Amino acid sequence: MEAIRKDYNYIYGPVPSWRLGSSLGIDPVSRREKICTFDCLYCQLGRTRVFNDKRQVFVPTKELIEEVARLPSIKIDYITFSGRGEPTLAKNLGDMIESIRKIRKEKIAVITNSSLIERKDVQDDLRFADLVMLKLDASSERIFRDINKPMKGITLDEVLKGIKGFKSGYKGRLALQIMFTKENKDDTGDLAGIARAIEPDEVQINTPLRPCAVSPLSRKELDIIKEYFKGMDITCVYDAKGKEVTSISRADTLKRRGKI
Repeated sequence: MEAIRKDYNYIYGPVPSWRLGSSLGIDPVSRREKICTFDCLYCQLGRTRVFNDKRQVFVPTKELIEEVARLPSIKIDYITFSGRGEPTLAKNLGDMIESIRKIRKEKIAVITNSSLIERKDVQDDLRFADLVMLKLDASSERIFRDINKPMKGITLDEVLKGIKGFKSGYKGRLALQIMFTKENKDDTGDLAGIARAIEPDEVQINTPLRPCAVSPLSRKELDIIKEYFKGMDITCVYDAKGKEVTSISRADTLKRRGKI
């Protein structure tokens, strides 16, 4: 039976996620223009026009919870913070997660580009999540700048320090998400070495299958890449099976995910 579609300002989906099953998206930034700290080559939302590394309240927690409270009865595996920008830019991220927990039973995930992970207030907010998915696409500053194109002041060294510091005290499940393209496929060995040092609960091996500015690597290429991570808990985009999911939100809110 088709779910009832309603208008939502901050919620989108559920969408079929190769990593999370049926994932209801939460956009804690929720602006027409993407707001981010990176301008990644492969971003499904297009170029970053508004760079920002200052945390602020974009969406009042009360307004988000009002939307969550009127969700229809649907099957959701995860409630996932992502959307049109870097979710850790939301200063009230931790408050949002805590407030959702009071009215929903699903696990909560946050997908972040790791750019602000060294900050204590960001780490404190992320500790409320059941699953944190941290981006790591490069093992050198040069490749980091070629692929992720961070705003001035953000370095790979800070990102790595932040990931390791967060991992040491986090009680939930931590996943490293690595997007492989032609720009970093020769960096696989070094990336695998860094991943082993971090000891995440999972490594997510991805390549850009949604429409974007770069081409994906082939299944054969990712099969070779997977061998470098042998012995670790890995998930690969080509191996995953998507769920049948019916969205409750308007089509335009699905644009937050870069795909209708």
